[in-house]
Amino acid sequence: MELLWEIAGWAGAVAILGAYLAVSMGWLKAGRRFQTANLLGACAFIVNCAFHEAWPSVVSNVAWFLISAVALLRMRSTEAPVAATETLPVQFPGVPDTTGQLAITDPPRAT
Repeated sequence: MELLWEIAGWAGAVAILGAYLAVSMGWLKAGRRFQTANLLGACAFIVNCAFHEAWPSVVSNVAWFLISAVALLRMRSTEAPVAATETLPVQFPGVPDTTGQLAITDPPRAT
């Protein structure tokens, strides 16, 4: 059972640090996925720290969890429903067009 709590602690570290790295490098915006990773990571840290009786860390991770939970709730309440829009196909250079539509890939050149 002790191994389970250690795995939870390491998984929490990976979740929180991975989310922080992704936002810091610009790979991810500080939105729903970032807050969810923080929330889950904090939960895992709470379990691990409580097992090790590291109470200051438990308290700080409860605060971390609450901050993420409030942020997620606020994002949920301010989100407007997204209208269904038609997505247009993307034509990549060098890939045959299978849509049957005429696509102009280069602008006409002046002669």
